[in-house]
Amino acid sequence: MLFSMTFEGQMADPADERSVLRHCVEQAVFAEQAGFDRVWAVEHHGLRWCAHMSAPEVFLSMVAAKTSRIRIGHGVVCLPFAVNHPIRAAERAAMLDLLSDGRLDLGVGRGATQVETSLFGVDPERTHAELDEGVRIIASAWKDEVLEWHGPLLDIGPRAILPRPVQLPHPPLFMACSRQETVELAAEYGVGALVMGFGGIEEVRKLRKVYDEAIATRSGSRLVSSSVNDHLAALCPTVVLEDGQRALEIGVRGQRFFAQSIGHYYMGRPRPDESVDPATGQLGRPDHDHDQARAMDRAREDQIAFLNEARIPADPTTLGVFNTDHAYGTPEQAIRYVEKLQEAGADEVICLIQMGTVPLDVCMETIRMWGEHVIPQFRR
Repeated sequence: MLFSMTFEGQMADPADERSVLRHCVEQAVFAEQAGFDRVWAVEHHGLRWCAHMSAPEVFLSMVAAKTSRIRIGHGVVCLPFAVNHPIRAAERAAMLDLLSDGRLDLGVGRGATQVETSLFGVDPERTHAELDEGVRIIASAWKDEVLEWHGPLLDIGPRAILPRPVQLPHPPLFMACSRQETVELAAEYGVGALVMGFGGIEEVRKLRKVYDEAIATRSGSRLVSSSVNDHLAALCPTVVLEDGQRALEIGVRGQRFFAQSIGHYYMGRPRPDESVDPATGQLGRPDHDHDQARAMDRAREDQIAFLNEARIPADPTTLGVFNTDHAYGTPEQAIRYVEKLQEAGADEVICLIQMGTVPLDVCMETIRMWGEHVIPQFRR
């Protein structure tokens, strides 16, 4: 069982950008000291209240320079060619693998929001094809001394792609998976599945079954490399404190902000409660409700009403982010939740701690609690 953390660079007030991003580095460095195995960094662009992690390669480089053991992962590089040409993605990642002494993991994905696709002039109809060809080019660029590629979208070579990564034949590959179809695709590609686990234990169990069945029945014709990485990592929102009730309240509040930020950019919903508009300095909706579970229920009901009006199915894909049955509470409660994730088939637990309204001291204390109490239970 592996343990990791993921960083979005999420913040309620964009004026806090400098301090929040530096605090993310501080948390990642502390994660190594606490015994975590890996840190992941997302890639998003232009999503003011959702994620300020627009240059994850810079963030991960700084983390790598301040650490010596913990693995560093792109979770994920957006592979539409207008955002990241696959050759540039391969070059940057190989450089980071070399300078970190072989600690890099590379996840890939399509990117999804209209804000981001329009920002770079991405054709949404081409993103599936560009992801497919892009990840194959990256694997080939790392595996072969000289790359020559003649595909339906790109014609390259022969060229040397430099530098060469330390890990041979290449760093482990992963893919962002938010639906059953992408989990099946990850299995067919032979890459690790980075699963959004907001839906909870049963969602992880279902997707593990889908992943295993696709692995068992794949023909091998769609593998992107001869180096296969069958690994399922599940997201785990968490805040852990000695005071379990306080941890639950802070965690659910942070998750509500996270859920509303996703709804804002993916579905055109209002911006999150307690988000600060940089143009006016005003709060979006002051949060006077101290019952965070009740506030989350109201947010979920609002989402269901929106989905019904838009004739969008209200299913785990669209509502899972409002589920609050996660590793919130005391160390003992977190241990019990991780035991359930392990039983459901997760190879790795990706802790989501850094959410928009969660204070730095709570993030650091949660990392410490996981390092001292939770992770050791699964090392024996």
